[in-house]
Amino acid sequence: MKRSERLVDMTKYLLERPHTLISLPFFAERYGSAKSSISEDLAILKHTLAANEDGILETVAGAAGGVRYIPFLGKAHSKEYLADLANRIEDTERILPGGFVYLSDILGSPKDMLRIGQMVATHFAYKDITAVMTIETKGIPLAEAVSRFLNVPFVTARKKGKVTEGSTVSVNYLSSSSSRVAKMELPTKSLAKNSNVLIIDDFMKGGGTLTGMEGLVREFDSKVGGICVLCETSHADKMVDDYISLIKIDEIDTEKSVIKTSIGNFLDKTDFNRF
Repeated sequence: MKRSERLVDMTKYLLERPHTLISLPFFAERYGSAKSSISEDLAILKHTLAANEDGILETVAGAAGGVRYIPFLGKAHSKEYLADLANRIEDTERILPGGFVYLSDILGSPKDMLRIGQMVATHFAYKDITAVMTIETKGIPLAEAVSRFLNVPFVTARKKGKVTEGSTVSVNYLSSSSSRVAKMELPTKSLAKNSNVLIIDDFMKGGGTLTGMEGLVREFDSKVGGICVLCETSHADKMVDDYISLIKIDEIDTEKSVIKTSIGNFLDKTDFNRF
């Protein structure tokens, strides 16, 4: 196989298996090439990814070593996308009653989910996340996108359990949007003990739903490895402190039909010094 053909196939293979350690002998056998040639190919790929700030290729030395692809998006790419996303969200037609924002078109866009998943996975690339959790239904596309790039499973908490999921663990939490006690459930088979869980949601006002998911994580003898939301409002009293947001809704005026946004704290809280 020619080097150009090897590079194409090798790139595809690695991109489809993020965070997976693959040995050099595997590639040597796959392409019928010497290890030295494979090492040169990987050096080219590593340099290209780093130059474009579009991923990290890590080499692990030793008999049990190999190479693995870490999805990682540079700060310039992230800032450009978030600025565009914030601008699109300022469309006044997105304003919904109760101070909410219509996001379904973004959550249903494969292109947006691809970029958002890559950005969130960038922040948590080295946090040893073992599972992603969200609550039905709007958070599901986000959780799926992020879990794809972290190469870990995602689980969905529900407000009402389904018979097809078997026994469940439930918690009560205070819904900050309606100031009432609500309940969420998670199947007992869905999350292993001692998991390191990344909690994902699409929209945060006060953070009540997020505290409910934090409670569920503790019920499974696991820990919260991070919290990330697509959009947060400028709500003064947040029930969670340590979280990542991509977009901040600075103002929503339903009467004047005004919505103002800015980039959230993602850029400030993410370590981009990996390239």
